[in-house]
Order: sequence, then C-alpha cells, then structure tokens
Amino acid sequence: MISLLLLYSFINFQSDFKGFSSKDEALYYSKILDCDGYFSKDEDGKTFFFPCKSQLELESAFQEKEVEPKVTEIWDPEPEAVYPGKTFREAPSDAIVLFSSNNLDEWVHKDGEEAKWNIEGDYFTVNPGSGDILTKKSFGSCQLHVEFRTPSVIVSSGQGRGNSGVYFMENPKSPGDSGYEIQVLDSYKNRTYSNGQAGSVYKQHIPLVNASKEPGEWQSYDIIFKAPIFSEKGNLESPAYITVFHNGVLIQNNVQIQGYVKYIGYPEYKAHPPKLPLKLQDHSNKVSYRNIWVREL
Repeated sequence: MISLLLLYSFINFQSDFKGFSSKDEALYYSKILDCDGYFSKDEDGKTFFFPCKSQLELESAFQEKEVEPKVTEIWDPEPEAVYPGKTFREAPSDAIVLFSSNNLDEWVHKDGEEAKWNIEGDYFTVNPGSGDILTKKSFGSCQLHVEFRTPSVIVSSGQGRGNSGVYFMENPKSPGDSGYEIQVLDSYKNRTYSNGQAGSVYKQHIPLVNASKEPGEWQSYDIIFKAPIFSEKGNLESPAYITVFHNGVLIQNNVQIQGYVKYIGYPEYKAHPPKLPLKLQDHSNKVSYRNIWVREL
C-alpha cells in the first residue's frame, strides 16, 4: 500500500498521486486517520478512492494526526517464515529439491522417458546423445540454484567446450528448443561470441563480467526468473526478466528477455502456458550437475 507520507504530499498538492484503486485501501487508511468511510473521484474513465467522507474531512484528519510515526507502520500481512540453509548453497525450507543425490526421479527426457544421464553419488553428468532432460514439475516465476562442472580435460574450443544450458519454460510439445536459456559453457580463457559465453542469455544478453572458474571446478548459478505474461488471445502483456549470479557475482541485472531461444534468427515470443518445465541441455559435452533446487515466486 502507498504510505501516508505520499498521501500527505497529495493533500499539499505536491504529488501526482490520484488515490487508491480499491475501497478497501481507502478504508484501511480511514481507520488509521480515525475518520469514517471514503469518497471517490473519477478521472480518465477510472474511479479512485480516498480515506474519510470528503476532501475537507481528509485534510482535517491529517492535521490532527500530524503524520505520527505509527501512521507509516504496516503490520498486515506478516511475511511467512522461511528457514534458510546453513550456507547460501543449501536449499531453504520452502524450496523444491530437484537433485541432491542418487536419483533423477524429478527428471525425464522430452519424450517422457526416464532420464538416462549418468549418476555418480551427489552429482550427475550429461550422457551425450541421450537427449535433454526436463523437470516433471512445471514452473513459472522462480528462484533457481544449480551447480555445474565443465570437463577438466579440454578437447575443443569455443562453443564445443563444456557446452550445455539451463532453460526456463521449455515446452515438451514443441520441437527443438523452445524455452529461455542461460548458457552453460567453459568460458575460462575460451573466447567465443560474447552473447554465447557462460552466463549469457543465449544469443541475447552478454554477461556483465566473465566469472568463470577453471575447467573441472564446481560453479554455481543463482537465478531469479520472472515469467512472461500473455493475454487470453495470446498477445504478450509483459516480457520475461532475469537476474543471474555466477559464482556469487552479478552477471545479468534484471535484463528483459527478448523471446525464446533461437540459434538461427532473432528471438520472438510465442504464447505458452503460465508454467512449464525447466530443462538441462544435452549438447554432447559431459557437463556435470549437482545441488539443484527451486523456489516458486
């Protein structure tokens, strides 16, 4: 809710504040101001609501209150308690753990078959040629933690070195890649096109810095993904946005995603459900993953 300091500025004709969009908000502040009811004003075809029964009563109530400190205290709703892990890499109490060790029960291939990547204790590795794996659960806006390791033995360069990808909102019914990708690549002293290196929004946004560790070392992505919103007719109402920390370093700062991933051509949006699976890409390189968890936002 808008603080009463902003409302106070409005009364003194120092703000563009036009009122509240609902009666409930106006009545909430009526209680704080010790006045009754609300009044409304119409502007540009919309109705806005104000505390108290009239403009005069509202100004009088403000003068009596003199904007006491408690006026700007909001007690409801109270945030739900979430218990963090002992370290930043451990899943908090409200997270969905997608992999910790021993099995890939949360994952399937795009055709619905059980995941055939290779498990070794607390991590698993791409089985080249077996295909991408997708989560059984679907997600929209979320916070994702994933740890990965590119091969320690270097056998190629550029896009052929430790290539994989973390995809949001991959549609199992669409051929090829259909989601929004954060590139996984061995970018330690390995030059390639900048919007295709580790941490890039693939073929869209260059990372702010290259925070890659040496091949064979475990690395992490902590990602905040805001899902796009489509109208009932399939028109884009709000694009997707993404923030990425690579090994604790901010490399994508709330950038706007321009559309689903494309290797050839320019990105574009196509309407899709509000929740879809996450995906890890099989790009024929033996990239390993561990400690994957997600929080729905």
